[in-house]
Amino acid sequence: MLTGASANAPDGQPFTLTTLRNAGGMTVTLMDWGATWLSAVLPLKSGEKRELLLGCKTAADYLHQKAYLGATIGRYANRIAHASLLIDGKPHPLIANQGEHQLHGGPEGFHARRWQILSQDEQQITYQLHSEDGDQGFPGDLEVKLTYRLTAEHRLEISYQAQVNHTCPVSLTNHAYFNLDGPGHDARQQRLQLFADRYLPVNSEGIPGADLADVTGTGMDFRQPKTLLRDFLRDRDQQRVKGYDHAYLLHRTCNALENPAAHLWAADGKVELTIFTTAPALQLYSGNYLGGTPAREGGTYSHYAGIALESEFLPDSPHHPEWPQPSCWLQPGQRYQSATHYQFHPV
Repeated sequence: MLTGASANAPDGQPFTLTTLRNAGGMTVTLMDWGATWLSAVLPLKSGEKRELLLGCKTAADYLHQKAYLGATIGRYANRIAHASLLIDGKPHPLIANQGEHQLHGGPEGFHARRWQILSQDEQQITYQLHSEDGDQGFPGDLEVKLTYRLTAEHRLEISYQAQVNHTCPVSLTNHAYFNLDGPGHDARQQRLQLFADRYLPVNSEGIPGADLADVTGTGMDFRQPKTLLRDFLRDRDQQRVKGYDHAYLLHRTCNALENPAAHLWAADGKVELTIFTTAPALQLYSGNYLGGTPAREGGTYSHYAGIALESEFLPDSPHHPEWPQPSCWLQPGQRYQSATHYQFHPV
């Protein structure tokens, strides 16, 4: 099991780990550094327990990986082209951390911060974070609250709230990597269903290079369940980024917590995950660059060891108000609210 006592975080203080439990025997472990989701252990019908998330062996290992394992991402999830915003008609530079672009909120984004614990009990924990004006280049002071709640039905509910005092784009997500078959398996053997007719093509840097495209007749189509391997690298869009690393615009009926946005099944059929979200899009990432990431079991992960399904606005949305989704710009006096639920089922 991961331990945090062996080293301190960059602020010199120890990591604080919290484990949520339900009566059915499921546990979810979290860390205040990055408000990170470290572990999800589910009891199977056979009686064995299975780890469903990729993670590191020690808390300190999370400081030495670039895959954002389980981290809370902000202020803006995914990429912002040329690390720049246009505010009141004027260019507003951000701090770049992927070539000339900004990825996942910048080099010192919310994944690299100490979150304060506001409240907690055995079933839930609430973290908060203050992001000052100019943080990673973003304008205005931002206050964020994040709650993880584990229900009796093996459902992890993540809810986000944020407020700003200056107009700023906000898109928060969690970057968990799932392998429902447990460690050591190729995550592309999992079956996936996504309730989306359109996806966003990107160039080799992951920046949107065209308008939303229809999935029909392409390897990007997950409207019916299939393994990720079945059409892997079939499309030029995949080949540019070495696999799946694309945002899907969800059916409008998905943008609530009643209708699923996605299903994921273990290759051995023993676990099913259903994702519900209020976000307009899901980013599917097949772990194309996971190789070398420190692994919970020791050693390192291989490419494709886990897949991420990140609930968010479409990437680079600040530059694309024409896209059919709510505005990603948060105004003073407004409250950002988003929720994503992960329902785990032993089958």
